[in-house]
This record gives sequence, structure tokens and C-alpha cells, in this order.
Amino acid sequence: MAISDEQLDQYRVEGIKVRVVRDILQINDVRGIVVAWDDDYVLIRRPNRRVVKLRRSYSIGPASEPRQAPALDGAPFELEEIGEPDDAND
Repeated sequence: MAISDEQLDQYRVEGIKVRVVRDILQINDVRGIVVAWDDDYVLIRRPNRRVVKLRRSYSIGPASEPRQAPALDGAPFELEEIGEPDDAND
């Protein structure tokens, strides 16, 4: 579910730093200030002053709150333990 226009406007007006969670890897999160948006995309200005265009379908929330893992098909994503590799496949 995409974030509402009202919520984005609140983040923009108050200058709240947001976190955009794109996938399971935290290193791929984008943090910055909301600059602008349309029906499909949001522009985030990162601390290095570069602007990133991201889909609104990503999880967007205040950077001060704990990171929420992205959901796949409505269920939280969990890593699966696959065990040790077979000796024949080394």
C-alpha cells in the first residue's frame, strides 16, 4: 500500500527525515527529506544533496523509528536456513 499524500506532505512541511525500505538489506535503505511526489513516485533528498526518485509502493516512514522489514505478499519476509553445502557440490 502506498503512503498517503497527507502523510508525505506532513513529512515535507515538518522536515522529518524519512527512511525508504526497498528490500531486506538495510544497506539499501534510502534516508533523506521528502521533496516532491506524484501518484507513482516520491523524490527524496539525501544528506549528500542528491535527489533519488523512488516508487511510493516502498515502505516509507520516519528514520527515527525502528526499521520495519519489508513484507512479501502481505507476510513479513524471513530468511530461510538452508544448512551446510553437500561435499559433492563444493
